[in-house]
Amino acid sequence: MQTAAASTDVNDAREAGRRLAGEITRGLGREPQALMVFAAPSYDHVALLDELAIRCPSALVVGASSAGEFMNHERGEGLACALGLAGDDVRFGAGVARDVAGGAAIAARQITSSFTGLSDYAFPHRSALVMTDALAGHADLLVDELTLATGGQYQFFGGGAGDNAQFRRTSVFLGREVLNGAAVALEMLTAKPVGIGVRHGWAPASTPFRVTEADGMRLVSLNGLPAAEIFETYAATTGQSLDRAAPIPFFLHNILGIESGGSHRLRVPLAILADGAVLCAAEIPEGAVVYIMRASAASAVEAAQEATQAALAALGGMKPQAALFFDCVATRLRMGDRFSDEIATVRAQLAGADLVGCNTHGQIARAEGQFEGFHNCTAVVVVVPA
Repeated sequence: MQTAAASTDVNDAREAGRRLAGEITRGLGREPQALMVFAAPSYDHVALLDELAIRCPSALVVGASSAGEFMNHERGEGLACALGLAGDDVRFGAGVARDVAGGAAIAARQITSSFTGLSDYAFPHRSALVMTDALAGHADLLVDELTLATGGQYQFFGGGAGDNAQFRRTSVFLGREVLNGAAVALEMLTAKPVGIGVRHGWAPASTPFRVTEADGMRLVSLNGLPAAEIFETYAATTGQSLDRAAPIPFFLHNILGIESGGSHRLRVPLAILADGAVLCAAEIPEGAVVYIMRASAASAVEAAQEATQAALAALGGMKPQAALFFDCVATRLRMGDRFSDEIATVRAQLAGADLVGCNTHGQIARAEGQFEGFHNCTAVVVVVPA
């Protein structure tokens, strides 16, 4: 498989599409068979995708709006970037569910109905990039249902579409289409393994709490008390400030960890509602045991390093050709300029291979031996072998 990466900070969407397509076509020496595209919410996504379709008419295009973009040395909020793929030892397909809120099981069956790898075993390795509109909910269940729909034969990676943490309108891409409330997937059937690594660097900082009431992304009560009161008590105990009207500065450093198989699946609180419930970036299951978690810039960088090492190890000794990196917009906001250290530590281990990625509203990872599901504040590294 061949890969080529491109990015641009040109504001005009059509010119950005021309530049991405031109750079990738030159890098591959041919038209790409597939394009993974991540573009800031400031772009006219319809125009961008239309230009890519004109320039690369045979390519399957899958991607999403993002919340911070990067390629190799370049990083910013307002870029468009893409990874192009082609080769004789790979086959691509695309799937879509246009109404994720209608049910995760239905959405998973819709996405996988076009997966040829479920009936054609010519390629030994099956993976898929999955991008979902996390504002539609059900992201965690969707990952579970995708695994069921594919009989556990596929590994998944990707995340929730972003809008720079505004949480108002996020979009996923399929061909020329810009979709809301949907999920899309790029199926990759490969002769060689695709490596995935997942780490987050957060640790429990509180006593455990039982989720006594939750409604989707609304965390209503912990240990029978309003969730907001639990956070306020913790803030007072630890000498921190929590403003109910503007809680994000506190929540960026004090997120929730759901106890899960010896580790913790992370959820970012977003707002305190009038009834004392806490709105989170993804669902929290009723009855779960959760902790208030803490991390440092150093532990986040270390997590990205470990995720990269795990992804490389999954290649079985093959050299990396290109890598994708997904991490949370909350991580970028919390770390500020030090988020560049995360990207640098991933790049440093790739032996010169291209790195493309973006900040997302949640991360998706499901692979053998990895911490699986839909995450927040988690580094997901995906490596394609040479």
